[in-house]
Amino acid sequence: MSELTLSNVEKSYGEVKVLSNINLDIKTGELIVFVGPSGCGKSTLLRMIAGLEKISGGDFSIDGARMNDVPPAQRGIAMVFQSYALYPHMTVRDNMSFALKIAKKTAAEIEAAVAKAAKILQLEPYLDRLPKALSGGQRQRVAIGRSIVRDPKVYLFDEPLSNLDAALRVATRIEIAQLKESMPNSTMIYVTHDQVEAMTLASRIVVLAGGGISQVGTPLELYERPQNEFVAQFIGSPAMNLMAGEVVATGEITTVKLANGGMVKSAVPTRADDIGLKVNIGVRPEDLLASAEPFFEGKVAITEALGEVTLLYYEQQGDDAQVVAKLQGIHKDLRHSTLALGADPRKVHVFANGINLLYR
Repeated sequence: MSELTLSNVEKSYGEVKVLSNINLDIKTGELIVFVGPSGCGKSTLLRMIAGLEKISGGDFSIDGARMNDVPPAQRGIAMVFQSYALYPHMTVRDNMSFALKIAKKTAAEIEAAVAKAAKILQLEPYLDRLPKALSGGQRQRVAIGRSIVRDPKVYLFDEPLSNLDAALRVATRIEIAQLKESMPNSTMIYVTHDQVEAMTLASRIVVLAGGGISQVGTPLELYERPQNEFVAQFIGSPAMNLMAGEVVATGEITTVKLANGGMVKSAVPTRADDIGLKVNIGVRPEDLLASAEPFFEGKVAITEALGEVTLLYYEQQGDDAQVVAKLQGIHKDLRHSTLALGADPRKVHVFANGINLLYR
């Protein structure tokens, strides 16, 4: 049972401030995922929570106890690294029990803890093997098992699946989800750059950008109601399409005239004084439909037939970024053709100065 609180947390290297104004409350039993572009500070923030990086400003507490100056070993935290960090000369059993031996636990306690973790992670047949005799997925499970035996307050995962191939990544991701279900009161923080991992594992996602938190919410909140253009384009693949335009009618249904001449309706409400407001409308590729009232027409430059879906990459128009559509099923012979698409007004976002009008 562990709750974590970060209040105005900062991290600086000399005069360079890399993280600032980090405010976050993590409840007992949550699996929080940190995502963001490379260099945004995901792993740095995780290491600050672990005690491996010094907190430059603000307060970090676990269950109300301030942790800023508490050594890593005394925080009740276990960390799973990207590189597994297993001792190559020790068996799986010895790797998992090593921390307990250092803590001077009894032989019976150690055996019980290792047996319990091995059962949860299906490692029982491998307890007497060396790491070199294990696959990548099995090694990662050993690294997770080494954390479980300590029964920590908080589990930290630093991109634990990035060294695995695609099929093994899916299998291990499912194992982590099942592990979380088997330990409902365990608090976990998980760093990844993989959106699929974030969307499938997280209770809530923390999107980091520009040295701070851009948005915090459940996976579907971030997908359906992004606060700003960055989150809108970062969550979802391919990225959300943004098209420049101007508000020409306001009310419960907003009408925007696009720079390309199209007229698009959005269910985002606007005020009377929003007439003439310069905006970007945002539509996800999967929400562009040939059956809807069209507001965009262009020539398809490239198609990618993936079987389940077909991706259409349009020729760029003016200053707008290239428009991408994701149509369900197989669509042949669309390359170099002209195709008009529209979207349900409920799926059309409106951004002004980078901020979603739903949040102003």
